[in-house]
Amino acid sequence: MKISLSVNGTRREIESPPLARLLDALRHQLGLTGTKEGCAEGECGACTVLLDGEPVNACLVAVGQCEGREITTVEGLGAAEHLSPLQRCFVDHGGAQCGICTPGVLISAEHLLRRDPDPSEAAIREALAGNLCRCTGYQRIVESVRIAAVLRREAADASQGVKGAS
Repeated sequence: MKISLSVNGTRREIESPPLARLLDALRHQLGLTGTKEGCAEGECGACTVLLDGEPVNACLVAVGQCEGREITTVEGLGAAEHLSPLQRCFVDHGGAQCGICTPGVLISAEHLLRRDPDPSEAAIREALAGNLCRCTGYQRIVESVRIAAVLRREAADASQGVKGAS
């Protein structure tokens, strides 16, 4: 079955069985290996992507359900040579650890920051509750999202000419 979808803003067509996993289409057919496979059961969130702006576990979504829809992967946030502010905060503040959970965490954090530009720590923790990290814990991840939120608000205020914003 030919499936047409938009991935990171680019229209793509793939030939795939409609019940194939979105995760496999992204990684194997489209070469977008940033999305990781963790548990393959929708429990860990390593494969989180945005489907029409909403986070989903790509291991549980059939690619046939994505016909004509918009998918955002971690590659859509920023390129290695030009990280998004959120990605940069994870690197600079220790939010990126082994790298398995990081892409899914970044996507969940991006979803949160699009909805809530000034999230509380509790809101950040709630937004990331579906993403499991097996490394050292969540404090640096939460702190990275909090700092990214501040930087995004400052950038938005600067672009609107607001002074003294934080």
